[in-house]
Amino acid sequence: MVNVGFAMCGSFCTFSKVIPQMSVLKEMGYNVIPIMSQNAYSTDTRFGKAKAFTDEISEITGNEIIHTIYSAEPIGPKKMLDALVVAPCTGNTLGKLANGITDTSVTLAVKAHLRNNRPVIIAVSTNDALGASAKNIGLLMNSKNMYFVPLRQDDCINKPNSTVADFEKIPETLKNALTGKQLEPMIF
Repeated sequence: MVNVGFAMCGSFCTFSKVIPQMSVLKEMGYNVIPIMSQNAYSTDTRFGKAKAFTDEISEITGNEIIHTIYSAEPIGPKKMLDALVVAPCTGNTLGKLANGITDTSVTLAVKAHLRNNRPVIIAVSTNDALGASAKNIGLLMNSKNMYFVPLRQDDCINKPNSTVADFEKIPETLKNALTGKQLEPMIF
């Protein structure tokens, strides 16, 4: 069985589109291991209550959510994952990943996982992807074992720097990444 980490950051407005992809991956036969940043794990927002999200994720995956740095650290040494999806991946997390900062459960999970030369699949969701985060996206696109879920501008009139991944393409991007290929076109 292929073990896929599924790490979520705090782009709360996308949770309703991201969480169903865990079900899709489970239906495809993957063992989905959920990982959440502390903010994603514990923050109630206008998009929903943290406990409702964590309960749903635990029920879908059948696995305990990794949500602390301590619980994320063994991912690398124990080679727990064959691939790691980061969805949604915020501008904050993109910046940390591009600059080697590992101060959250998600960033440490990525760092620990990459030591095994295995794929990380990034599904961007940020209002500054074509602004301040552009350089970080570029650095990560040029990094070994990093694959991007195809993305697009989500509101070019009201939020001209904002992009969001097509979360429904997570399974296809993952399948390609497991064979060392980037799903194309990456930007649509």
